[in-house]
Amino acid sequence: MIPRSPWFNGPVRVVAVVLAAGAGRRIGAPKALLPIGGTTFLAHVARGLDRPGVAAVVAVIGHRARRVEGEAGLPPGVALVVNPRPDDGMLGSVILGLDAADARGADAVLLHPVDHPFASPATTDAVVAALAAGALVAVPSYGGRRGHPGGFARPVWAALREASPGRGARAVLADRPEWVVHIPGDAGCVVGIDTAEDYERRIGPLRLLSHVVRRARGS
Repeated sequence: MIPRSPWFNGPVRVVAVVLAAGAGRRIGAPKALLPIGGTTFLAHVARGLDRPGVAAVVAVIGHRARRVEGEAGLPPGVALVVNPRPDDGMLGSVILGLDAADARGADAVLLHPVDHPFASPATTDAVVAALAAGALVAVPSYGGRRGHPGGFARPVWAALREASPGRGARAVLADRPEWVVHIPGDAGCVVGIDTAEDYERRIGPLRLLSHVVRRARGS
């Protein structure tokens, strides 16, 4: 629980949602299972979101769901939700995440794509603090770029649900700028891993991916 907020008369309950349903086609394997620091992207991001102001962490998975569940090495307590139509775009995972957060009594959510594993705990804490202070939408930024995780209070969830699949959460940021509070973030909050070249440049040699790639292609 975190302090009282002007948009909610009581303690604010925040649930973090990791968006991890994609196939990772450009990198050749599900990004949820990519290795980082002795663990996987999904486990690493989930641990990073498990902060004092966050009541629960939910991961929305899709492609290779059974393999991700079995091999991600998630910390205890992380709930899994399976998106049955992951190819329809990230908005479907966002909506499933909102449903899961709603079922857990959330007043706000953090949305964090699994392919952004470098955001610092301090950035997450700053977004949570902004929600507690009354922000409807809180977005970290660095160097003039928006980053992750983004925070969305319950009053804006309807707008997220009604967004077009092609625009997703970006539609809320673009169409309702008066809702958005920009939070100074760290350099890692804007760094995504989309390709094998990104991985090699930021994390290490491509050979580190070989076992994941083989399993993804063989299943």
